[in-house]
Amino acid sequence: MDKNTLVGVVLIGVVIVGFGIYNRPSQEERAQAQHYQDSIQQVIRQKEAEARKQAALAEEAALADTTSVFFGATQGEETFTTLENELVKLKLTNKGGRVCSATLKEYNDQKHQPLVLFDGEDASLNFSFDGKMENVNSGRMYFEAVNATDSTVTMRLKASNGGYLDFNYRLLPHSYMVDLTVQATGMQNFFSSTTRSMGIDWMQRARQMEKGFNFEQRYTSLTYKPVGDSFDYLSETSDEQKDVPEALDWVAFKNQYFSCVFMAGQSFMNASLDSKIEQQGSGYMKNYRAEMNTAFDPTGVQPTHLQFYFGPNHFKTLLASNDLSFTDKDQELEDLVYLGWPIIRLINRWFTINLFDWLSGMGLSMGIVILLMTIIVKILVLPTTWKSFISSAKMRALKPYVDKLNAKYPNPEDALKKQQETMSLYREYNVSPMGGCLPMLLQTPVYMALFFFVPNAIEFRQQSFLWADDLSAYDDLISWNMSLPLLGNHLSLFCLLFSATTVINQIVMMRQQDMGNNPQMAAMKWMMYIMPLMFFFIFNDYAAGLSYYYFISGLLSILTLWIMRKMTDEKKLLAQLEANKRDLSQQKPTGLMAKLEALQKEQERLQKERMERMKQTQNHNKNSNR
Repeated sequence: MDKNTLVGVVLIGVVIVGFGIYNRPSQEERAQAQHYQDSIQQVIRQKEAEARKQAALAEEAALADTTSVFFGATQGEETFTTLENELVKLKLTNKGGRVCSATLKEYNDQKHQPLVLFDGEDASLNFSFDGKMENVNSGRMYFEAVNATDSTVTMRLKASNGGYLDFNYRLLPHSYMVDLTVQATGMQNFFSSTTRSMGIDWMQRARQMEKGFNFEQRYTSLTYKPVGDSFDYLSETSDEQKDVPEALDWVAFKNQYFSCVFMAGQSFMNASLDSKIEQQGSGYMKNYRAEMNTAFDPTGVQPTHLQFYFGPNHFKTLLASNDLSFTDKDQELEDLVYLGWPIIRLINRWFTINLFDWLSGMGLSMGIVILLMTIIVKILVLPTTWKSFISSAKMRALKPYVDKLNAKYPNPEDALKKQQETMSLYREYNVSPMGGCLPMLLQTPVYMALFFFVPNAIEFRQQSFLWADDLSAYDDLISWNMSLPLLGNHLSLFCLLFSATTVINQIVMMRQQDMGNNPQMAAMKWMMYIMPLMFFFIFNDYAAGLSYYYFISGLLSILTLWIMRKMTDEKKLLAQLEANKRDLSQQKPTGLMAKLEALQKEQERLQKERMERMKQTQNHNKNSNR
């Protein structure tokens, strides 16, 4: 890059940074803006609370009706029933007949206590039934727990006419799955003969489970699966409400590493889904709500079959849970672990996960597992890396000939002719300028697979390595109290090392390509140096395991290129190219060369016509002057 270009780029950077600093709001302005946003949120919450209060008052008024079939169930005292196995502990309340708490025994929260997905007022579940004379909402009714064991219980809602509604819960052994059947007995006179469905109103405030709020937010979303289709989800980064006309197999209130999934044997219909972002520091990530209908037989002949999954977003655990779900459906619960775009997902599903399970099964630390996985991936892509390197080496060997062509055609109007002769040169020596691109392109899905796998692998959660206490969150060995723009309140050392190796790698690649003194290439070099700086600000909040992987990958790339350079004698390579030189007079150009030759002929034809018109014009002017 020449001096003027360098000064220009630096000045542009100074202007951008200076403009950003000048226009940055003061601390007082930021406080006022935050106060304004807080006030808006407070007003919204007050309105929502008032609406809920009015609805509760109306419901209480309806419940006070002594003629109601379920009047006796409106009075009672809240009691709890526990279902548990070796994986999960569930607490059910007789008020509403629902699961009111879920604790995962094999996982801990950030305070190293057993992880609680929800409890207390964090979640609610209300079933609504339309009767002939009145409607029933389970949320405010007191059920009776009957036939309780360690893994089963029936929550029974009794009617004054001797009939009842049963919510039958069964926690499956050695799993995170819970079966629920809803069945009416002796309630034919209460319901209309046209009743075919019941309403569901499910709400939950998703707790912050991980160390980094911003990083966890990227993977926390209300996810759902339409029948016969792949999953979909609401926005992770903004509030979103969506009415879904399609029938749904399931709805999931998903965190980065844990999910509460509600599944329907007869599908959910007319779903209205809502996801709102909670404020950082509140202890919550999202406020979820799902309102929908599902099939219900008031005669009790056909029970309504439902299921819950309260557990980790672990790929093989979710895959096994599919077999415990409804036999006529493939729930595809494993989609809750996002493994990337289709081709990358296939690589992760059939290669990365199995490789990871094999290495982690040896009892190695997760940092060593990442190291070994990176080395194995580098070995697998080594043939394409070598092919790309040799292609670049051939281009460097031919550079003196290319420089002669550049000197032969210095004028811009000869650019097409220069390009044509350059391509002829490459064809003569059987060298493809794109020969290094395709191998590198083939490597990309493999590297991208690990980019998607590491942040979604729950096995890295709360696993320490070197100075990082949790490979699934940022490492903050260096931190401070105030939040700086773009940087936050910490410096991720693995991210810093990753950025540094990226700069070194870029330098090595530049020398490998030998871009010369071309000003345009020099500007490209400058941009490639800026990229690692951008990566640093982007990845500073990312999982330490991901930054560590890129750091190791960068080091191995530098080492691999250094070894390849030592193994390659470019003088011998040029001699080999000379020995294999082809006679182009006996060959017809094809592909890009043929197109360039056609363009060259077309350009010569147009230039000839232009010269003829100019001569005619000059002759006409001479005759006119006479």
